[in-house]
Amino acid sequence: MSSQTSEPPGRLISHFTNRSRDQQGQGWSSLWDSDESSLWDRGGPSPALIEFLESEQSILPSPLGRHPRALVPGCGKGYDVAMLALHGYDVYGLEISETGAQIARQYVATELAEPKERNYRDPTQWPKIEVGSFKIVAGDFFEHDWEDQCSGTAFDLIYDYTFLCALLPEMRQDWARRMIELLSPAGILVCLEFPLYKDLGAVGPPWGLRGVYWNLLAQGGDGRIAEPPEEIEMPAGKMTRLLYLKPQRSYESGRGFDMVSVWKLKS
Repeated sequence: MSSQTSEPPGRLISHFTNRSRDQQGQGWSSLWDSDESSLWDRGGPSPALIEFLESEQSILPSPLGRHPRALVPGCGKGYDVAMLALHGYDVYGLEISETGAQIARQYVATELAEPKERNYRDPTQWPKIEVGSFKIVAGDFFEHDWEDQCSGTAFDLIYDYTFLCALLPEMRQDWARRMIELLSPAGILVCLEFPLYKDLGAVGPPWGLRGVYWNLLAQGGDGRIAEPPEEIEMPAGKMTRLLYLKPQRSYESGRGFDMVSVWKLKS
């Protein structure tokens, strides 16, 4: 008999073991209610998203006469909501948990009153612009009842990080459908692809996503892949990738594998 023992699953994986699709939202809400958000909390805004916002101005949407509208689904404590507002966006953060939403409201209000330097790549170089507004909404991304609280949809920028990777693989195709529904015709979907180091067959959350965004958005697949697909766009894909780059800075948890992909709707 072998003396070796397998490593027990992490807290997130064990918490979601045997939870059906219908039980996913409740599973995340219960972790907020038991004060376990540290399991996924990164402690600050995304360095990779800040880098993109401040260096890729030619790609960013700039609607005339108003602030661009941004959506952060699974916004957590609101770090990226505050940072986007400080960069001139009217931002809507969506969180499945009312407990999480309330925490985010408090954080963003405090941060906008006294912004920290971590919201900028280089605070001395970033231009002073009019700060946008924010609203944190509690709701289920896959439902429509929260949309009225955001004055409808048609977002100019949507940011995905640790959201797709938190979903069961069987939910990925619906994630893509909703992103397409929520994006404005000229808008962009910005994805910090994580985790790319994790095997696609390994159990999550977080679930490995290497090649999954391409399969979902460029090829119109269901995202339930066994290996990364060849990068050939297919007619069924509803989106085109504008940019794919390795950020100079990202969260430590990305282990140097994180990639930023930027998508727009096909004409």
